[in-house]
Amino acid sequence: MDRKIIVAGHISYDIMPQIYNTNGKNFAKLLKPGKLINIGRATVANGGAVNNTGMALHKFGANVELIAKVGDDEFGRQIIEKCEDKGAKTRFIKASGEDTSYTIVLAPPGFDRSFLHFTGTNDTFTFSDMDMEDIEDGYLFHFGYPTLMEGFYQNNAKELIEMYKNIKKAGLITSMDVAAIDPDSKAGRLDWKEILRNVLPYVDIFEPSFEELLCMVDNDAYTKLLERAGEEDVCMCLSLENDILPLAKKVMDFGVSVLLIKCGAAGMYLCTSKDASKKLGLGNEWDDFKYFQKSYKPDRIKSAIGAGDTAIAAFLYGVINDYKPKHAMEIASATGAMCITEYDTFSGLLDIKELENKIKNNWEIQNFIKE
Repeated sequence: MDRKIIVAGHISYDIMPQIYNTNGKNFAKLLKPGKLINIGRATVANGGAVNNTGMALHKFGANVELIAKVGDDEFGRQIIEKCEDKGAKTRFIKASGEDTSYTIVLAPPGFDRSFLHFTGTNDTFTFSDMDMEDIEDGYLFHFGYPTLMEGFYQNNAKELIEMYKNIKKAGLITSMDVAAIDPDSKAGRLDWKEILRNVLPYVDIFEPSFEELLCMVDNDAYTKLLERAGEEDVCMCLSLENDILPLAKKVMDFGVSVLLIKCGAAGMYLCTSKDASKKLGLGNEWDDFKYFQKSYKPDRIKSAIGAGDTAIAAFLYGVINDYKPKHAMEIASATGAMCITEYDTFSGLLDIKELENKIKNNWEIQNFIKE
């Protein structure tokens, strides 16, 4: 089945220094003024939603086209070259005189990753940069990280809402992922709950992380969750009944058809509307489906970077190939577990058949979620 997926949005050039074992110490406490920290070699790779989700779909054999904006600089040339060297189809917008986005990724073993990020051309990217004629022949449109792209979130996300209205009108299945918002940034001062109310009626599939979503919808509850977690990873102290289900119900009321909440090492939760099958052209089993998929135990852990994005790629692969929802969740969770076995987001991934065989061979499930 050759249904075209368009993956658009945020892209960056990622520099990931290898950080040695911190012996259980919070990495932030090790970063003291004047202190020298020995680190390992750096992995240099493409990053951002367009690369992580788009290139994973390409590896799975999907018909995927990548749309992002880069500058006419070395980072921009490297990004395009790395995608095209692997055979991916790209429609990158090359902005003369602008600088490509880059990110320094800090991913110490045992802790969630942190980022030093330069927004670059991601901020000047707008809906008008895209050619609707290139999009209209697609089957599914996925956009990643509008929360990091000023052109899409300024004016209360007017461009973002307009884009989804137009693409939904063109008849495509629409999908959206977001990224963490810096509370001190321009994006952090916006009412994201209201923005989601306005955009989600035009989004069929929404795939945020629990922490990102709670921060956008209920900042007071997010602050309390951080206090409750202390130095522990937020996703390791979540309750399905008390944390995840109430948040999912609140967001489903905004009008989205399929909500996939990524919960880190704990797993992911899927919730669908009563008419999801009609809206997405899927089987009736997609209607009013609710299920928490626990995570698979990774063979090893090198870096958590891109795990959520690649899990989304596997889930979308399941959607376009008419998988049942539980099957789509299994390959999504399994892909996330494979992604973290390498420092980059691509080389650790298995193709779908290999992944399914690994699952069938009694791949160990982790039980971190609190009921």
